[in-house]
Amino acid sequence: MKSLKNGYIFIIFIGVCLLSSCNDDFMDRYPQTEITKENFFSNPSDLETYTNGLYEYLQFTYNDVQSDNISHYNSSTSEVDKLMRGDIMPSNVGGWSWSKLRRINFFMDNYKQAIGDAAQINHYVGIARFFRAWDYMDKVKRYGDVPWYSKALATNDTELLYKNSDPRTLVIDSIMADLSFAAENIKAGGHKTTITKYAALLLQARIALHEGTFRKYHTDENLPDANKFLQIAAQATDLIIKNGGYSLSSNYTDLFVSQNLGGNSEIIMFADYDFNLNRKHNSQTVLDYEYAVSKDLVDSYLLKEGAPFTSISGYDTISLNNIFTNRDERLKQTVMVPGFINPGQTTPFLLKPYLGGYVQVKFYPTQYDMIGWNNTYTDLPIFRYAEALLINAEAKAELGTLTQDDLNKTINLLRTRAKITKQLILSEANASVDPVLAKKYPNVTGSNKGVILEIRRERRVELACEGFRYDDVMRWALGNALAEKQKGMYVKGLGGIDVTGDGIPDIAILESSDKTGPIDNLPPAVKEKLNIYPLKDKNGNPASFYLENGTSGNIMFSVQKTSPKTFKSPQYYYYPIPEKELLLNSNLQQQKYWK
Repeated sequence: MKSLKNGYIFIIFIGVCLLSSCNDDFMDRYPQTEITKENFFSNPSDLETYTNGLYEYLQFTYNDVQSDNISHYNSSTSEVDKLMRGDIMPSNVGGWSWSKLRRINFFMDNYKQAIGDAAQINHYVGIARFFRAWDYMDKVKRYGDVPWYSKALATNDTELLYKNSDPRTLVIDSIMADLSFAAENIKAGGHKTTITKYAALLLQARIALHEGTFRKYHTDENLPDANKFLQIAAQATDLIIKNGGYSLSSNYTDLFVSQNLGGNSEIIMFADYDFNLNRKHNSQTVLDYEYAVSKDLVDSYLLKEGAPFTSISGYDTISLNNIFTNRDERLKQTVMVPGFINPGQTTPFLLKPYLGGYVQVKFYPTQYDMIGWNNTYTDLPIFRYAEALLINAEAKAELGTLTQDDLNKTINLLRTRAKITKQLILSEANASVDPVLAKKYPNVTGSNKGVILEIRRERRVELACEGFRYDDVMRWALGNALAEKQKGMYVKGLGGIDVTGDGIPDIAILESSDKTGPIDNLPPAVKEKLNIYPLKDKNGNPASFYLENGTSGNIMFSVQKTSPKTFKSPQYYYYPIPEKELLLNSNLQQQKYWK
């Protein structure tokens, strides 16, 4: 496959034909004008065509809306929020879809018909197994135990159709077998919109890290061999670091707003979007459309000299205009700096305080013609080298094998790019543990506690808004973080607020919608232009946000009062199997924490 742009209409047609049922009377007829399993899987070219169609299952995103990296999500409630508010039950839950797996397993059932170069055939088999592993890991994350199927089921496969779930351990071992085959057989070279050996190794490392840390920190599950998976994660990323030829991009922002990531040294794989082919996405919505970034995330970024921001006296009351001073460069490359001007505009953008105030700019396009609904055509990263570095450091730290040299080849490269002058020193991190991180991650113990916490900090800020945070919180057994009342920016008091950095108030938070009270002393011209955000409507009802201390403090959200979230552990680390599936299959048992 030369690019993700090509061939999808043809592939959809193939998929429909191949997955259609056949009448037995016609099983001995194979019309040459019709694509069937009997005349299609004949050579490596056919295998390539089929596996090209699986690329639509690639996963990537530009937000963290279901995690503690977001202050408030102002759209339809996310599934995670519904779960923690008790609105998800076996009777109404979605999921339990097997259509992807059937499509992949159909390939696995038929590829052996192909005649040709064995290495080529195994390359495409590796791609199919890559996608099967990814799909199955999503199922394991959601349910724990699930049925393992290595073939496409027919209507007469009664025993398999009506089986119970297999143990998580069996499914994970099968996933790792798929990924081992993929990493060994998928070719190293190829366009960066295609799956290569190094993409397979990074997915193997990602899944192995997840499973290793899940087994280590979810002690109530009594799952064995946590270290085995951490070792796989370390070894896979060692291979990427040693042999992949990748390096960190000198410009962090370019990774998320570029129209051509093909030549970027950090990119292992990306999704190719193109104006001329009308391949576009909607990342322009990150800018204060439905959510903002949480104070908790903003506070995680270090000072440039390497000290925690939270070590500053009074850090909790630092204004929006001053939080970017002397900070990790990635903060202003992720969160909007006051004075930001939208492409095609001449005046600074004014934030919406009811979303929190810390506006995401990571992934926001830099061209005016991309600022429109589903109109952005920047390329999006799927796998990048930075993740390999983070996995390598974390896995080795959890194993207890991490060295200073390992840190210098991983975390310290990321810190150098972020213009942090102080490197992470293994002995210093373990000797002087950041108390804020220790409180956030209370189940981390042992002699490597300090460095594990710092690696988690690094992972959080480096991968912010890329869709990793929810899975990280879940694998570290820190689900309670998802129920915390997240905060927005600090507000000194009611009245006018300068949010563009020029010293002149641009918005005002007031008790009511009347332009009176704390803004009476402002010049009329300034007062007239203010965007007013009242804490109560004209009937005295609370707005969607409030200030933590009444008339001052961090922005908070009324839904946290009226509909608070609760994380029930261990139940909410999983979703229930839909009730209708249990009715269809009497042998299938409900997820153990939902019985």
